[in-house]
Amino acid sequence: MKVVFAGGGTGGHINPAISVANYIKSKEENFEALFIGTKRGLETRLVPNAGYNIEYIDICGFDRKNMIKNIAVVKKLIKADHDCVKLMKEFKPDAVVCTGGYVSGPVALAAHKLGIPSLIHEQNVYPGLTVKGSEKYVNYVAVSFPETVNHMKMPEKCVVTGNPIRAELLKTDYVSARKKLGLSDKPFVLVFGGSLGAEKLNNAMIDVIKKIGNDDSVQLLFGTGDRNYETVQSALKGVGYSECIKVVPYINNMSEAMAAADLVISRSGAITLSEIAALGKASVLVPSPNVVRNHQEQNAREFERIGGAAVVLDSELSGDLMYEKIMSMTADRDMLKKMSENVKKLAKVDALEEIYKLVKKMQK
Repeated sequence: MKVVFAGGGTGGHINPAISVANYIKSKEENFEALFIGTKRGLETRLVPNAGYNIEYIDICGFDRKNMIKNIAVVKKLIKADHDCVKLMKEFKPDAVVCTGGYVSGPVALAAHKLGIPSLIHEQNVYPGLTVKGSEKYVNYVAVSFPETVNHMKMPEKCVVTGNPIRAELLKTDYVSARKKLGLSDKPFVLVFGGSLGAEKLNNAMIDVIKKIGNDDSVQLLFGTGDRNYETVQSALKGVGYSECIKVVPYINNMSEAMAAADLVISRSGAITLSEIAALGKASVLVPSPNVVRNHQEQNAREFERIGGAAVVLDSELSGDLMYEKIMSMTADRDMLKKMSENVKKLAKVDALEEIYKLVKKMQK
């Protein structure tokens, strides 16, 4: 089986594509994958690291504030469509799987032109522009939430699959992960703002680290995001803090870090929340305010409603508040256990199998 995968920009689009590719590879003896992305996104690193080939196209998203700039975007889209058609003619895929981001648009269109069956996956409740624009070209729209179907013009194409969760995440257990990471039995807090980072969360965590100082009562791994790492390091220059605190630009071993965590602090993107639920992790969720229809807060509020998470809005975020959350929550093991039990109720762990079934169905 030969499959083209498209999804670029952030880890939220790339990691699901890699997860699907890995799952199909485990099922199909003769499997070959080709990823299509851009040179500006994390796919330049994540895809080769996963062992897959990638080709690049030049494409960017539409500017909703400055429509004049979109003239150049349309020109790039036309060129990208042509390039995608050429790549697919050379690769000759049996199917195409798109996981969102603007790179998925020209890939879905090219597949349609060549008569290659395709699907596109939407991670969030509210579908993005690329998914809405691509639904007429694809065979299936795989959605993560039943209510997403109500926002699509062609609901007959929608299949509720849930969000793909990295297989390695489900295979890593709490005890072995902590041992591999060299952690003690003290509470371990995992903090990240997404693959690109979150500036306001980073600033709050700078203050938290200063407050913790040499107090080694908690262990903490803080992923700043690539583009903010140097800024964070500069802000922490000369600050003495415990060796139990690690600050890194990107968390490459996320499956182990997530499995080992007692408390997760993050944005509330759909893929992240799916993984938190699958592993049953107590969390402090800081929804990004810069998303369409405020879907991250809606996601986070569902976790809060069932007692699985605490929600801190960007407008409320401060170092003092985050420090208080970390210290009080990690000190109450019974509460963390209860939150873990609650959040597992939202877990959906069979999305990879469901998407694989759709890919097989498209081949027939």
